[in-house]
Amino acid sequence: QVQLVESGGGSVQAGGSLRLSCAASGFSYSSTLIMGWARQAPGKEREGVATIDSDGTTQHADSVKGRFTISKDNANASLHLQMNSLKPEDSGTYYCAAGRARFRLSIIGGYWGQGTQVTVSS
Repeated sequence: QVQLVESGGGSVQAGGSLRLSCAASGFSYSSTLIMGWARQAPGKEREGVATIDSDGTTQHADSVKGRFTISKDNANASLHLQMNSLKPEDSGTYYCAAGRARFRLSIIGGYWGQGTQVTVSS
C-alpha cells in the first residue's frame, strides 16, 4: 500500500519556524523520483510550494524563497520542508507529493499524502 505520511504541522506565531517531514513507504521509492510540497488554504486552490528533482535541484515558490527550504533523505525515503519566518498567509494544509514528472512546481501524477495543518497567527 502506497503511503506518504506528513508530520510536523502545528500552530505558531508569525516569525516562528516549523519543520515538516514526509515519510514514504509501500512503493518503489528511488532517488529518481521528483518530490515536492504543496499547500492549500481554505477557499483557495492548491499551490506548489517547493520541489526537489532527482539530482537534488530545488525550486521554491517566489512567496517562500529565502524562508523555506526543501530537502530529501534518499536513504530514509523522506522529504522535509524547513519553514522559517512564517507569515499568517503561509497557513493551510501542506501536502507531500512524489512523482516522475513535474510542471513548474506541480508534481504530475504519482502519489500524495493526506496533509498536515499549519496555522500561523499574527
